[in-house]
Amino acid sequence: MADHPTVEQAGWDWLEASPPCGSDNATASEGDPAPSFARCFAGNDGVRVLAVLRAMTLDRALGPDAPEAALRHLEGQRQLVATILALVTRGRTG
Repeated sequence: MADHPTVEQAGWDWLEASPPCGSDNATASEGDPAPSFARCFAGNDGVRVLAVLRAMTLDRALGPDAPEAALRHLEGQRQLVATILALVTRGRTG
């Protein structure tokens, strides 16, 4: 696996520096990480991981007595999972 540079890169630039998950010879689309996400989450393992992420975040509800910090934390997790799901969908269709 390729080492990530020690200097933090903006946006998704770091993703293009290394080969996509599960494929040593596939090349990432210019500037679009969606095909890489689609390849990483392809197959039975990918489907299972996405199902677990969805169950842990999008399908989860906190009670009315949940503290504000817990609500904010869960909403951040939901946003990340929603972004991953959108990239996977776009990578599979586009």
